Amino acid sequence: MDTIASFFSFITTPVSWVIVQFHTVYGAIFGPDTGWAWGLSIVSLVVLIRICLIPLFVKQIKSTRNMQVLQPKMKAIQERYKNDKQRQSEEMMKLYKETGTNPLSSCLPILAQSPFFFALYHVLSSIASGKTIGVINQSLLDSARQAHIFGAPLAAKFTDSADKVASLDATQISVRVVTAIMIVLMSASQFYTQRQLMTKNVDLTVKTPYMQQQKMLMYIFPVIFMVMGINFPVGVLVYWLTTNVWTMGQQMYVINQNPTPGSKAQDQYLQRLLKGITTHSEVRSKRRRNIVSAIVAKGPDRNDNERKFINSLSKSGLVAQADGTVIKGEALPEGESHATKRQQPKRQPKSKRHTGGGQQPASKTSGTKPSGDADDAADAAPKTSLQKNDEPKDSQPKQPPRKNGSGGARAKAGARKGQQRPKHPTKK
Repeated sequence: MDTIASFFSFITTPVSWVIVQFHTVYGAIFGPDTGWAWGLSIVSLVVLIRICLIPLFVKQIKSTRNMQVLQPKMKAIQERYKNDKQRQSEEMMKLYKETGTNPLSSCLPILAQSPFFFALYHVLSSIASGKTIGVINQSLLDSARQAHIFGAPLAAKFTDSADKVASLDATQISVRVVTAIMIVLMSASQFYTQRQLMTKNVDLTVKTPYMQQQKMLMYIFPVIFMVMGINFPVGVLVYWLTTNVWTMGQQMYVINQNPTPGSKAQDQYLQRLLKGITTHSEVRSKRRRNIVSAIVAKGPDRNDNERKFINSLSKSGLVAQADGTVIKGEALPEGESHATKRQQPKRQPKSKRHTGGGQQPASKTSGTKPSGDADDAADAAPKTSLQKNDEPKDSQPKQPPRKNGSGGARAKAGARKGQQRPKHPTKK
């Protein structure tokens, strides 16, 4: 660790200068030799660094989401060119270039913090050894060695011997208790941050190896921090614990305000958005209008959460527009959506279709007169065909016999079909 810290020694002077400036401010409030003055100086250093790293954090979020989206395509490329590693690498680079994805972007915040972390470690190690470093002169060195956080000196470690801890005006028990609590908090915050990302901000409809990798890191990183933490000075533990808490809060804000599409966090966000829209019957901020507009523009490509949001708006009597606003519409009953609202018109009776819906049809049954009511006409036809006729056969009017060529009874009984041969003139 000392070798790594020496490699980043070029930044120890800026880091020590920033700490001294903050110490000047807090020393005037809490006293220059107190642990609050030096501890808050380290915390303020973390806040300053993380504010400067916000653009990199935004790139990290975008890169992580792009990697999640590209996992199915990457897996297909690996299976297609599993016997040709060079072609596989070329196709991967082509895919990254087309989508504008950089796999290293997810590591940018950690890489950018590394110089400051090791520089701070080098500064605190020098304080523990009683050596001046950077802009920390002898008077500041003596003040820092007297500073204690909950009874543990800033430069003390969990593995320090009792004699070394005694030289810093502390006891080994107090140092180990404080460092153990800080290591546990540091590991727990790291675990919760990773778990929050995996359980809330991941599209659960896509099962990829990337998710398994992140799940493994969720358990590996806390163990690494616990092993490495016993070799960190108390000041470095303060720095790293503050960094983890900042990351956890920053990620919580991003998950709540800009969740990954298809994730559980997006469902919760859209439910909150729906509640606000139905309460005020409008979308009250430009940012929310942009989100609604993006959902409307997706059309049939919406995920389950977005379709549920649009259908819930419809049930509330609101319709989302392309510009992100909502207008009042017809409220749909439970279980229906705009996709199922349209129905076929009711089929009209045959009599109305033949007469254009307004006139009554003429009766097709012999002996039945047309009436003024179309329904009576429709009822009359089936009665003549379905009811039993009780009149004697002699009283029924006889129908004139039909000719063979006109399709009469003889033709229906099985007479020869087709054109009949004309009779000879002598046989009339």
